[in-house]
Amino acid sequence: MKQVFSLLEKASSGSPVQFAWQKTLGNFLALTGGAHAVKIFDRHGQKRNEISLSGNCVAMDWDKDGDTLAIITDKSSAIFLWDANTNKTSQVDSGMRDAMSLLLWSRVGTLLAVGTSKGNLLIYNRQTSRKIPVLGKHTKRITCGCWSTENLLALGGEDKIITISNQEGDTIRQTSVSSDPSDMQFSVMKTDERVSTRESTVSVVVGKKTLFLFNLNDPDNPIDLKFQQTYGSIVSYRWYGDGYIMIGFSRGYFVVISTHIREIGQEIFQAHNHKDNLSSVAISQSLNKAASCGDNCIKIHDLSDLREMYAIINLDDENKGVDKLAWTDDGQLLAVSSRIGSLHVFLTKLPILGDACNTRIAYLTSLLEVTIVNHVERELPVTVSVEVEPSFVAIGVYHLAVGMNNRAWFYALGENNVKKLKDVEYLGTVASMHLNSDYAAALFEGKVQLHMTGVINYFYIEDWQYVNEYRHSVSVRKVFPDPNGTRLAFIDDKSDGFVYCPVNDRLYEIPDFSPTIKGILWEHWPMDKGVFVAFDDDKAYTYVFYKDAIQGSKIILAGGTEVPFSHKPLLLYNGELTCQTPSGKANNMYLSTHRFLGNLKDFGPNELTQMLTQTLTLKRFSEAWELCRLLNDQSGWNELAKACLYHMEVDFAIRVYRTFGNAGMVMSLEQIKGIEDHNLLAGHLAMFTGDFNLAQDLYLASSRPVAALEMRKDLQHWDSALQLAKRLAPDQIPFLSKEYAMQLEFTGDYSNALSHYEKGITGNNKYQDHDEACLAGVAQMSIRVGDIRRGVNQAIKHPSRLLKRDCGAILENMKQFSEAAQLYEKGQYYDKAASVYIRCKNWAKVGELLPHVSSPKIHLQYAKAKEADGRYNEAVIAYEHAKQWDSVIRLYLDQLNNPEKAVNIVRETQSLDGAKMVARFFLQLGDYGSAIQFLVMSKCNNEAFTLAQQHNKMEIYADIISSESATNEDYQSIALYFEEEKKHFQAGKFFLLCGQYGRALKHFMKSPGTEDNLAIEMAIETVGRAKDEALTNQLIDYLMGESDGMPKDAKYLFHLYMALKQYKEAARTAIIIAREEQCSGNYRNAHDVLFSMYSELKTQKIKIPSEMATNLMILHSYMLAKAHIKRGDHMKGARMLIRVANNISKFPSHVVQILTSVVIECHRAGLKNSAFSFAAMLMRPEYRNKIDLKYKKKIEAVVRHPSTTVVEEPTTACPYCAFQLPECELLCPSCKNNLPYCIATGRHMVQDDWTVCPHCDFPALYSEFKNMLETENTCPMCSERIDVAHLKKITDCTQYLTPENGDQ
Repeated sequence: MKQVFSLLEKASSGSPVQFAWQKTLGNFLALTGGAHAVKIFDRHGQKRNEISLSGNCVAMDWDKDGDTLAIITDKSSAIFLWDANTNKTSQVDSGMRDAMSLLLWSRVGTLLAVGTSKGNLLIYNRQTSRKIPVLGKHTKRITCGCWSTENLLALGGEDKIITISNQEGDTIRQTSVSSDPSDMQFSVMKTDERVSTRESTVSVVVGKKTLFLFNLNDPDNPIDLKFQQTYGSIVSYRWYGDGYIMIGFSRGYFVVISTHIREIGQEIFQAHNHKDNLSSVAISQSLNKAASCGDNCIKIHDLSDLREMYAIINLDDENKGVDKLAWTDDGQLLAVSSRIGSLHVFLTKLPILGDACNTRIAYLTSLLEVTIVNHVERELPVTVSVEVEPSFVAIGVYHLAVGMNNRAWFYALGENNVKKLKDVEYLGTVASMHLNSDYAAALFEGKVQLHMTGVINYFYIEDWQYVNEYRHSVSVRKVFPDPNGTRLAFIDDKSDGFVYCPVNDRLYEIPDFSPTIKGILWEHWPMDKGVFVAFDDDKAYTYVFYKDAIQGSKIILAGGTEVPFSHKPLLLYNGELTCQTPSGKANNMYLSTHRFLGNLKDFGPNELTQMLTQTLTLKRFSEAWELCRLLNDQSGWNELAKACLYHMEVDFAIRVYRTFGNAGMVMSLEQIKGIEDHNLLAGHLAMFTGDFNLAQDLYLASSRPVAALEMRKDLQHWDSALQLAKRLAPDQIPFLSKEYAMQLEFTGDYSNALSHYEKGITGNNKYQDHDEACLAGVAQMSIRVGDIRRGVNQAIKHPSRLLKRDCGAILENMKQFSEAAQLYEKGQYYDKAASVYIRCKNWAKVGELLPHVSSPKIHLQYAKAKEADGRYNEAVIAYEHAKQWDSVIRLYLDQLNNPEKAVNIVRETQSLDGAKMVARFFLQLGDYGSAIQFLVMSKCNNEAFTLAQQHNKMEIYADIISSESATNEDYQSIALYFEEEKKHFQAGKFFLLCGQYGRALKHFMKSPGTEDNLAIEMAIETVGRAKDEALTNQLIDYLMGESDGMPKDAKYLFHLYMALKQYKEAARTAIIIAREEQCSGNYRNAHDVLFSMYSELKTQKIKIPSEMATNLMILHSYMLAKAHIKRGDHMKGARMLIRVANNISKFPSHVVQILTSVVIECHRAGLKNSAFSFAAMLMRPEYRNKIDLKYKKKIEAVVRHPSTTVVEEPTTACPYCAFQLPECELLCPSCKNNLPYCIATGRHMVQDDWTVCPHCDFPALYSEFKNMLETENTCPMCSERIDVAHLKKITDCTQYLTPENGDQ
């Protein structure tokens, strides 16, 4: 907000002042303080008059038109009247003897109401000079009042009475209030229907605390609105909008309430606008703004959204605070007085005046100030002070013109200064003015006066010489040339918009042109010459003029942009619209059609796609390229490429197509890009975009019209091509006729097709293939149109087999069977010929053709005919060719008495119906076993079961049915049969198959034992499938011998736990079994049991018991020792035997033998100390007599001659902590981990020499395992065959280094 001026009323310094704006016009401000005078200032702060008074001013008021200011004083009965038009002061004697206290002009007439300190009233008519004194209107001082728009006068006084009087002074309504009234206003209070009625409500502040609403139509029910005590007292209030009241409170609160009957007193908005106090509120309806003042600031709100703070004005020098504020009626100026007697006037709304020349803008920034800016070329703003408030502004290259009415002032624009040149008076009021570098053109009263900026010359339009002339159908209202003058936009009297191009004298209508458009701005950015905006008060519409498009020049609407309230567009540059604002500033905004000019990386795919559409509409191909690159989407590149073709940007289109790999389009465009003929080039591009009719028109208008014919041929538009060929290439007609005939044939127009095939025959041997195709067409079309003889003869003469087939098919559809069969036979289509001969019942011909026929259908028809004639051997052969096996089986059984052949066919073909026939045959012969077999094969299980039951063949039936896919009912029937026969094993087997696990288990446990104990295995399988705890316990009791006193082998219990997936119990059982096997000396069996259980637990990811892991390790070490000794590696064998001997209690059957082996191998390996230790153990009494005699002396010698030499075992790193420990040690003394061992050597693993068995996944030292596999090809742990090529060295063995899964 710009401050226009400030005043200090010296005589009243330190006390508030009274002021009043001239109504309507707002050109004058009346101001008075403590001095006996009222000063009149103009709107620029210049003093125009001073009215001397006989006392202090009590009240002053302007009449409704602002022509007369009335003033009353405390020392005089005269009313002072100042005329604003003549600047003269006059006095009117009121005739009142008591002091005057109130002064009010009518809002609709020339009536002036004056109230006195004793309650008397005077109504003075300024027009007729009539005075109406009304004595005793009130009993005490009249303090407040107001007029309504119906000329009713409301008054309030210290007698706490409110009176409503008519213009004659007669009281028509009266009411009392509880305290002193003040600030009285007339308004309209809304009813339920929200229909605007007359001003029938008087509002008045009572006792500074409540707001009293008195409805003249309902005087008995006044409304008294009370407010929160925290707000303080009511300072000021204003009515606005649809029955709303804005109230200011002394403690700084700013509240809006509704007077609608349903919302009465309801707070719509509340704000603590000022910290300490609020002194006044004001509303400007023209600005739609509200202001409040308090402390030392003014706050302005927008009435459409009170939460939005429009502006804040701080008056830092006013340390005692502000007092009152008021707007001019037009909202341009806001005056605020202070408590120390000063007055400040601010500019809140400016006339929106501005002009642009190229990229330079001149616009009004204050009432007497014009600012010139050039944002594009970044020039410093230049401010020009002018002498009057202008009504028009014009700027040229070197000059500025401002003016009002019929006068203009010209200024020369220097680099850093502005110099006034002269002022010019015209012969009428200037409506518009424009400048260029040399001339000024002023439009007034339908004429244009053109003069140089130095000397005035007068020209009349009729005498001018024109470069060219365009006469529009109606009057032209406004013209807007583009920056180069090569195009002109104009608006005519019908409010339609057009663009005129003087170069080619063409006129283009602007589409969707709003009738409210006020002006047009052309784009000044050099790269966007065809863009312009048309704007009205609310919106700016972006248009694009397409000059070079394949469809010709035209204008399109690109989009619309909302223009902020009271903004006037002045300049458009690169999508940025510069507007003049009411506050005297320039505001830049981007058009909504140019959103792509921002930072593109902040947007998502949807917004980028919309922006791509904008860039293509505006022909901004470089920006479109960037957007496509960001989107990286095929459809985006396609859109860009199409737009380039549409606007004939061939080079850019090539670049785009090359980017997304469309080589075909690149090659096509490369071929045409050098074409200079505009129509020919546009035709090619129209064809590429799929607009073929436009392409044809453009080709025909070009220098190479035959291109239209070539296009129609490529598109197979033969009818259009024929029309063009008649004019452009008659020699092409036969070939086009053939193509057109083929198209007509396809659509079913056979008559015209025949005609065009005949026209296509050239008779020239050079085109023999073409003529043959036409003759073939003639043959087919002749048949189609009913000329069968001609068509058949033509087809027989023609060399083509395909033609004979096609004509035969046509004839067959037409039920011309004999001719069709003849053509099929001539064309060697024997299947089709035989089929047609069958329809003719010509069996003799069918028999002739049969050796050449491959169709089963035809053989079947022939076979049926031969069977009917009793010729069964021929019928069987035909049935076999037709693959009708049921019929072949039937004939072999019923007619030819060859059951062996029938049985073979049934077995080969698995025919159900055939199997039934064979079963019936065997049943008749009494071969029940075969009959049952074939009944089952034919899915007749019930019949087979009944047959087996009747003839005691159930075992046969059971064997057959168990190998077939049968139902549970079938299995149950067999099971029940065997149950009756006391055949427990078979009964159990079939109860298991039908899912009756309890009965199955019962029979298996009753089944007598066999060598392989198959019944127990089947019982385990039954419990495994059943997953029933009761059945499981029943079987466990049976296996433990609790039911019959005969415990079964522990391996069956192991198998049971495995079947039930109870791996922990299975593991415990496996350990027991292995221990038994070990005690019995069956070490390989014990090893295999533990290994299989270990692998299963690993697969199921179940914790492996440490006992199992240890036992497996010891057993494996024993196996390895034997293998090492066998290979002659005594050191490795000795180390493994030492490990075994340290656990000798686990080998009770072979203690002496193992210890003997240890002593011998340690002696061979040079481990003398270890040999002595184990030899001494053998010398114990319990072992000594059991030593093999051939080793006894040698062992005794070892004991007698001990060697204390200790051979140090080589050390290797622990795979967990890298601690060096003996290579056969499996417990690390440093990290306390059990170490994984090599399955090839028995040593502990090291990280850098790691591999695993491909089958069992047990670890091994890569180098050792590889050496072992060169002589042996099986894994020592799982005994699976291993190809050394499949062995992989593992570099990262972390996954194998989790601590052992046992219970250590």
